[in-house]
Formats: sequence, C-alpha cells, structure tokens
Amino acid sequence: MRTLDLVVIVVYLVLSLGIGLWMAGRQKSNEDYFLGGRELPWWAIAFSVVATETSALTVISVPTVAYLGSLTYLQLALGYLIGRIVVAFVLLPRYATGKLTTAYGYLGQRFGRGMQGTASVAFLLTRLLADGVRMFAAAIPVKVILSGMGIEVSYFWIIVVLSLVTVAYTWLGGIKAVVWTDVLQMAIYLVGGVAALVVIAPRLPSGFWDDAVAGGKTTLLDFTSNPVSAPYAFLTAVVGGALLSMASHGVDQIIVQRLLSCRSVRDGQKAVIFSAVIVGVQFALFLVVGLFLWGYYRGATPDQLGVGTGDEIFPRFVVQDLPPGISGLVLAGILAAAMSTLSSSLSALSSSTVIDLVQRLSRRELAPAQEIRLSRITTLAWGLVFIVFANLFTSTEDPVVELGLSVAGITYGGLLGAFALGMFVPRSRQLDAIIGFAVAVVVMASLFLLAPDAVGFTWYTAIGLVITMVLGTLLSLRHRTPAPVEPVSDPAPPGA
Repeated sequence: MRTLDLVVIVVYLVLSLGIGLWMAGRQKSNEDYFLGGRELPWWAIAFSVVATETSALTVISVPTVAYLGSLTYLQLALGYLIGRIVVAFVLLPRYATGKLTTAYGYLGQRFGRGMQGTASVAFLLTRLLADGVRMFAAAIPVKVILSGMGIEVSYFWIIVVLSLVTVAYTWLGGIKAVVWTDVLQMAIYLVGGVAALVVIAPRLPSGFWDDAVAGGKTTLLDFTSNPVSAPYAFLTAVVGGALLSMASHGVDQIIVQRLLSCRSVRDGQKAVIFSAVIVGVQFALFLVVGLFLWGYYRGATPDQLGVGTGDEIFPRFVVQDLPPGISGLVLAGILAAAMSTLSSSLSALSSSTVIDLVQRLSRRELAPAQEIRLSRITTLAWGLVFIVFANLFTSTEDPVVELGLSVAGITYGGLLGAFALGMFVPRSRQLDAIIGFAVAVVVMASLFLLAPDAVGFTWYTAIGLVITMVLGTLLSLRHRTPAPVEPVSDPAPPGA
C-alpha cells in the first residue's frame, strides 16, 4: 500500500465527516432530520437512491458475476426500470397524499397500527441482515489491503471502524448529510470503476474478445436457461427484477424515505425513474470490469489466483496492479459504496423505529428537541447493532451480491403483497394482511435456509407476493363490506 493511496482514502473519509459537520445543528424536528424538510432536489435524490442501493456489493461482486459467468446480470436493469415506473405512478402519489414520513404509514392508515408495526419490524430485521452482508462486502478489500502490508486484522475490527465513521456523519447531519454524502460517494466509485477499465484495457491479451465470445462471456440475453432455478434467465431477470424493484423502491423505507424528501410528487417520480437509468449504466460498467479482469487473468480460477473467494478478485487487482493514487481512488470508491448504504440504512431504521413504533404505538407527542434527541439516540443504537449483524456473514462461497438480494427477498414479497392487498382488495382487514404476510415470510425464510438452490433468488419477491395476495384475498372473503380506511397521517411534530 503506497502513501498516495492512503492519502486519497483519508481525504475521502475526512470529506464524508465534513459534510456531516456542515449539516449538524440544522434540524429542528423529525421532518428535518428524516426528510430534510421535504426540500431536497430530485437529481440529488436520484443519485442518493442509486448510491444507497449500490453498496459495496455492486463494486466488488458484480465484476465477480461477470468474471465467473457472463453479462446476463444486466437484464435485471430492464426489470428495475419497469418496476420503478410502477412505483412512480402507483405508490408515490399515495404516500404524498397522506403526508407520510415512512412507507409503512400507509399500512397504518389502511389496516391499523398492528400491520404498520409488523411491517416496520420486518423491515428492521431484513435491513439488518441484508446490510450486514453489504458491510462485510466492504471489509473484504480492506482486509486484502492490510494483508498485502503484512498486517492481519480480523473482519470484526474492520467492520467496527467503518461503521463508527458512518454513524458519526449520519448522527450529526440526518438525511441531508446522508444524501449529499451519497452524491460524493457515487461520484467516487463511478470514477474509480472507469479508472480501473482505463488501466486494464491496454493490458488485455491478444485475442481476448474472440475468446470471450467463444466462452459465452459476452452473452447479454439468456433465453435458454431454466427460468425457475436460473436467476438470470431472461423471464426471471425481467419479471423478478421488476417485482424486486417495486418492493425495494416502493415499500422499503430506505428508498421511500428519500423519495418523500423531494419537493413534490413529480420530483419524486423523476428521481425514481432516472435512478433506474443510472443503475443500468453502472451495472454495465462493473460487468465490463469483470469481463476485462477475466481476460487480464486469462480465466484463472479464484484458487489459481490465490484468493479465498471470487469476491476477492477485483480487490486483489486494485491492490496489486493499479498505479498509486488510482488504487486509492478505487478503494475509496468501494468504501464509499458501503458507507452510503449503511448511512442510508441507519437513517431509515431510525425513522421507522421512531415514527412507526415509538410514536405510533405509544401515542406520545414529543417536543421537537425531544424528537431530535430520540432520533439520534436510535441512530447510534442501530449503528452498534449493525456491527454485530455484519459479522454474521464473514464466510460465503457465493457472490455476496446474490446473498444480499436473497436475504432482502425474504420479506420484500410479503411487504409488496400487503400494500397490494390494501390497494386492490377493499374487503381485506388487518388480520388478513398480517396472516398473509407472516406465512409468506415463513415460507421464504424456509426456502432460503433449507433449499437455497431450488429457486433463483430473483423469484423470491414474486413468490412472497403471490402467497400474501392469495391468502389475504381468501381470508377477506369472510367480510361482507369494504374495510374502513383511517384518514390520518404520521404523527406530526408540534407546531408543524
């Protein structure tokens, strides 16, 4: 590790903390702390959405998918675009009408506090597990760096340091600090990815492209694989990707919180649709990085390269083969991707805990100063819990991007199904939704733990959605009349 690389990484960390300090003290209520006063520009929200969903999984593991397979992962981007268009025109207007602070406030209006609390708790647990995977992914290149310097440090301590830095600027500046830091972080990791391509391209062996084509490495569309078990078969990727995107961007508080921070519904719609375009571009970028690495290393297996898993291939190249400064930039980009997701999760976890659980269930009205204090304490507490959950995933043979999406899929389908029940099945009641959601989560958790290879992870959301909708609809037939809808919004701060 060279001095210039260390300087680049330190400068990035200082800038991240600086944004948090710059935003500190500007929050007067929970709406300021969690939604930035609903005045953030849509383009910044779009970049923040992409930075949040990207994490270190994309930067590290998407190249692995291309290195070990092909470019068919890019099919997911088409599904993502379809799913986000649905979110923009079906779900976002409903959130805006109720002036909600969290996605689960709609379930509270439609079904009652029980369903809102159930959805919020499910979100909390799923987010901890999924982002535990993401934080572990960020620790991989750091460990590779330190090992190259002759310093052996466990994943635990790497995760602790990264988490504490992220907690600091999130705790200080709230969602505004998170969004503007996301913009910085996204710029860094995209520049890092382009820099890696520029360095690799001149070093590719003669005949690389012909070998890649002959080996099926350049395949973009997969119409031949089994759509049930193959996650990147065309039908699976597009349909599963659309449903996954509808769930992740329509009912997951980590993204909905950003969209609700826009100045208007129209701005939120532009942000979520434009984010799909950006995602497609960056998927293509990091898949090409993986393809170029396959050519650079002449198709060597992870064992032949002397690394433990495929997810260590790109970090190994960054540390050993990139010139000084460029290596530090790419590594800073990997850390930036991880920290953007963690900071977003901390803000979303804190908002869901305070709004959906504490204030909604206790019915206590807090003064603005008390709200801010409670929200910051909750942010710090979730940061400490993250450290524990991130250390649950320090060993995996599959690309961690697939593991992260599989974990999220356990509850995404049930959550999307609960929202669909509320919107399209007027007779459904709270108990119908809770039972349908609970059964879907149990089935998906069992599938994930007991038969992970039976069904491609891209089908998880679809299966959970169908279970919740079918069971909830059947249970709703017990009722003769439509359910009453509670015309209330989330608890508003005094004086709001």
